[in-house]
Amino acid sequence: MRVVVTGTSGAGKTTMARELARALGLPHIELDAVNWQPGWVGLNDADPAEFSRRVNAAVAKEAWVVDGNYGGVRDAAWDRATDIVWLDYSRGVIMTRVIWRSIRRAVDRSELWPGTGNRETWRRWFDREHPIRWAWDTWARRRREYAERCQNLRFSHLRIHRLRHPREAEPLIAKLAAEVRR
Repeated sequence: MRVVVTGTSGAGKTTMARELARALGLPHIELDAVNWQPGWVGLNDADPAEFSRRVNAAVAKEAWVVDGNYGGVRDAAWDRATDIVWLDYSRGVIMTRVIWRSIRRAVDRSELWPGTGNRETWRRWFDREHPIRWAWDTWARRRREYAERCQNLRFSHLRIHRLRHPREAEPLIAKLAAEVRR
């Protein structure tokens, strides 16, 4: 099984992917961890060819759960996937999650991706691309984009699991885990 967990920023993609990977006994690939280098240097911008190479190598494996929204590598993951888990939550759910996540990270100052030294700071909240602003600005566009992608014949091989509320996550994890055990 190869599963892509997608949705707008703040939806809980990484948490869902981590829990799903654990339940399925599969490796978890967090695209943010692949992208973000020390000093908040993003490979996606600084070296797109290297970012693409790393992601393609990861999704070439037999089974995995991947989360992320990077347009330059999205098709590589979707083409190989068997399933898409689309966290299509309301703007209210998204904003509540991303704000609380940002507060927690700014307070505890934990490193976001091991070895990068990258931490949430209050000062970063004013950046145009901070997750809170990014989630607000891209929510409607992402929703339209994913609806179109899920209807695209190129991806007709995929099973689409569109979750409209966080309470739908645990039953889906249980269902997919049962399929793997069969």
